[in-house]
Amino acid sequence: MSDEALIRLADAAGLSIDWVDADNRQQRVEPQVLREVLGCLGLEADTDQQIEASLKVIAHQNNHGGVPPLLTCDQNAVLELAAYFPPSSRYELVAEQGDVLHGTLDDQARLHVPDTPGYHRLRIDETELTVAVAPPSCPTVAQLAGPNAWGLTAQLYSLRRPGDGGLGDTQALEALLRNAAAHGADALGISPVHAMFAAHINQYSPYSPSSRLFYNVLHAAPGSILGEWPVRQAIEACGLGEELERLERLDLIDWPAVAQSRQRLLRQLFDDFSQGENPQQADFDSFRANGGEALENHCRFEALHHHLRDAEGHPQHWRNWPQDYRDPASPAVERFAREHADEVSYQAFGQWLMARGLERAQVAARSAGMRIGLVSDLAVGADGGGSQAWSRQGELLASLSVGAPPDVMNRDGQNWGISAFSPWGLRQHGFRAYIEMLRANLAHAGGMRIDHVLGLKRLWVVPAGADPKRGVYLNFPFDDMLRLLCLEAWRHQAVILGEDLGTIPHGFRDVLAAKGILGMRVLLFEQHDGHFQRADQYSDQALATSTTHDIPTLRGWWNGHDIDWRIKVGQVQEADRDQQWRSREHERAGLNRALCEDGGKDPHHLLSAEQAVDAAACFLGHTRAPLVLFPVEDALGLEEQTNMPGIVETHPNWRRRYPGDSATLLDGEASRRRLECLAQARRNHRGAAHR
Repeated sequence: MSDEALIRLADAAGLSIDWVDADNRQQRVEPQVLREVLGCLGLEADTDQQIEASLKVIAHQNNHGGVPPLLTCDQNAVLELAAYFPPSSRYELVAEQGDVLHGTLDDQARLHVPDTPGYHRLRIDETELTVAVAPPSCPTVAQLAGPNAWGLTAQLYSLRRPGDGGLGDTQALEALLRNAAAHGADALGISPVHAMFAAHINQYSPYSPSSRLFYNVLHAAPGSILGEWPVRQAIEACGLGEELERLERLDLIDWPAVAQSRQRLLRQLFDDFSQGENPQQADFDSFRANGGEALENHCRFEALHHHLRDAEGHPQHWRNWPQDYRDPASPAVERFAREHADEVSYQAFGQWLMARGLERAQVAARSAGMRIGLVSDLAVGADGGGSQAWSRQGELLASLSVGAPPDVMNRDGQNWGISAFSPWGLRQHGFRAYIEMLRANLAHAGGMRIDHVLGLKRLWVVPAGADPKRGVYLNFPFDDMLRLLCLEAWRHQAVILGEDLGTIPHGFRDVLAAKGILGMRVLLFEQHDGHFQRADQYSDQALATSTTHDIPTLRGWWNGHDIDWRIKVGQVQEADRDQQWRSREHERAGLNRALCEDGGKDPHHLLSAEQAVDAAACFLGHTRAPLVLFPVEDALGLEEQTNMPGIVETHPNWRRRYPGDSATLLDGEASRRRLECLAQARRNHRGAAHR
């Protein structure tokens, strides 16, 4: 078998045989890795005959159905249709706003699209399709919040309020938004609120959801929607009072116990809600109707996942369900939904409470003066055994997992164990799953952070369970996905932030900037061998922040607390402690120099951890970034980090709670001092920009 034929197939399948790694070295994927990944895509490649057959499969996929159900185009541009229609074809175009245009394609079969962005219906002969016309870029931070805006980031589950039962919820989020707005913040970025598995109470990483279309109902605050009296009655009926108080007192979240207690409470509330007349019944019914097929499928999946257990009573991957239940459109699933209508309605009830809670939170943010408000977080993928993969099987990759190649952050590479969209599946279905996902995550937010935004262009895919080094980049319809993102951001008047860390191809950040998508610059990463960037050297096309959820807090980094943790969990040997600390001292001296010079202090004097966090808040305020997002962990000067990637059992990932009530969390002397300096630095920078 010739490598030339294999490369031809890999290229046709959208795989990048050659790529540049994080150390700027050329890499080429091994032939055996290509064959393994192609096999997972349903393209056999072990012999020349198999390769030829697989090439025919791709050709059929590309031509299947003739005209795609959706084409994208830039505003004030022409749409090239020669591949689908002859010149001079008559057309009818119904704009989203209702205007109807009739005309003829020009002699090159081109169509001049409407000036107004939107989803327009195009009819030529007997063919109908959607033309998505995108604005030039997403709304910018400057357009929505003025120059030099700032905000905070927070882990939603970490929030506290009296009576929260041991987990942050949308009511605590409302309180934090008002508290942040009182300090001058325009935005609050939160951890993902994607739907998890009710039956998997031990699975709680917000970046490994069941679906990115719906919500984690454990974060719902029923009292803010139904009223506190029905909640108190339900708690008493369930006998949950003491357990909720116990969970609330814990320093670390007990996710399994929280999940069990919350589900019992939600079930009792639903039973009470369903009995007799209820003034909110009409709103619930309207929510279900507007949720359509997607919501119904998610609720059915949750009910099925609970019922279809294995011989030992454990929940199963949906591919192991009886055959009749693997297709969401099957008569068996329809029959199950009828027979378990109460269970399906209960699942919708939780989604309704969560959606209305997020809606309230965003209204509270804007009412308190925030010009952006909530910034949602879109995870890079979803669990292949979850509801999104089950309900959108033709649009997601079935046998490949998403990860990252070895880079400066992780020399072993990463296999995240989550599924992603199928490039050709998206095209064949008119990008339905992608569009509905964008809409779901922009529904109650003024902005959206896209985790691993590189995934719009390419993703590192690995056979399920394989070493992440044995992967390859799979390319996506980047231009189409960018246009649809710009269109949805424009429709929702929301800013888009892209987490662009890791192995980034040349020119990628320039493309994002041209589309109004802010990249991300992290203080601790903006260095080379201990030489840190000055504030005026920061990009004006990226947000600036101090740390992320995957790296140490500023205090933890300054004190080397993360080194202690890495030794404790086995990532670093005790014998290497001195070398690790010498390296940290070198980097710390560099950051100390940058912070002191920015603040007009003696760079030879080593700041204390407290002083360094203060100085970092001021430093970030002085950067050219259009938006600064300061983590609540650093505003409070906390030492422990949120998550240690690759560590599951020995570090309390996603379990830490903040040390105070959300309503007054930022009012302590230290956090108030830092936020005042950050706000003042942004105001001064704004004034300088106008002079």
